[in-house]
Amino acid sequence: MRIAAVASALAPHVYDQATVTSFLHRIWSDYPDALRRMDALHESVAVKRRHLALPIEAYARMTTFGEFNDAWIACSLDLGERAVRAALERAGLEPRDVDAIFFSTVTGLAVPSIDARLVNRMGLRSDIKRTPLFGLGCVAGAAALSRAVDYVRGDPNAVAVVLTVELCSLTLQRNDPSIANLISTGLFGDGAAAAVVVGANRTEGSGPRVLDTRSVFYPDTEDVMGWSISENGLKIILSARVPTMAREFLCDDVTRFLAEHDIACADIVSWVCHPGGPKVLDAIRDGLQLPEDALALSRESLAETGNLSSASALLIFEKTIERRRPASGELGMMLAMGPGFCSELLLLKW
Repeated sequence: MRIAAVASALAPHVYDQATVTSFLHRIWSDYPDALRRMDALHESVAVKRRHLALPIEAYARMTTFGEFNDAWIACSLDLGERAVRAALERAGLEPRDVDAIFFSTVTGLAVPSIDARLVNRMGLRSDIKRTPLFGLGCVAGAAALSRAVDYVRGDPNAVAVVLTVELCSLTLQRNDPSIANLISTGLFGDGAAAAVVVGANRTEGSGPRVLDTRSVFYPDTEDVMGWSISENGLKIILSARVPTMAREFLCDDVTRFLAEHDIACADIVSWVCHPGGPKVLDAIRDGLQLPEDALALSRESLAETGNLSSASALLIFEKTIERRRPASGELGMMLAMGPGFCSELLLLKW
């Protein structure tokens, strides 16, 4: 089983962090106490710029969940198609070669789902197997990739596509001055990413083989991260416990997972780690005793695009291929955490 190719598609409107923060000062002018904290919070997340689905002034004109969600559907289709076509082209495949598609998002709703709409738009086969996923959040890029691996394990001649689209800006809550929402408006960005996974009998692509995967669920942690859903849309739940979860649970899980294969953290050459935020990356670095540059691409992605929720892990995977591709035979790890609370791990061999 191999990850044959990966590609990203970032939202078209790019703004530096200062511009976004200044805009939100106008949006939240009725909440002076929140504004006094927002500048420091936006600076603390180490994001320099972000891609937004819409021109920034458009967010001031939209007021209802329906308006935001309609924009989400339109933008998701455009970015999703771009990402899938680019990934297939890199793998040397056509849309009609795809046997299954795994689509994940947590920032909008569509029935039929985005993957169904792309079947018609892209000319995918009518017998394609679709698995739309909702609710996995930041972990979903790695989780959907694992489920695609499961699929091609059962059919070694198969081609599966993973698509993640997250337009976090379109979840803007104008009446929520909470600390969690202030942080999220400084942390999250918009984009899509796709990966092509092929079975063992296929030869497309030059990406790594997937040696094993691991899913871990942490009981009684539903309040760590997620959405509160109401008539106003999706309201962020974001606990300060996330870095603690990474340090105290994720790192032990990674160590045990590798030990089952007689591998130590020091044997891993490439770390594809979802950039949950600076404190989360610090916790992973310290907990796994990684060298400072091990998560450099994750920090770079955070600075350049913000946290893209489920799309970030695949975006960093793309950067790894382009900028720091391991040598043949070297080992890599992909890891992410998300609502549940849970984590997903993939052991790779380049």
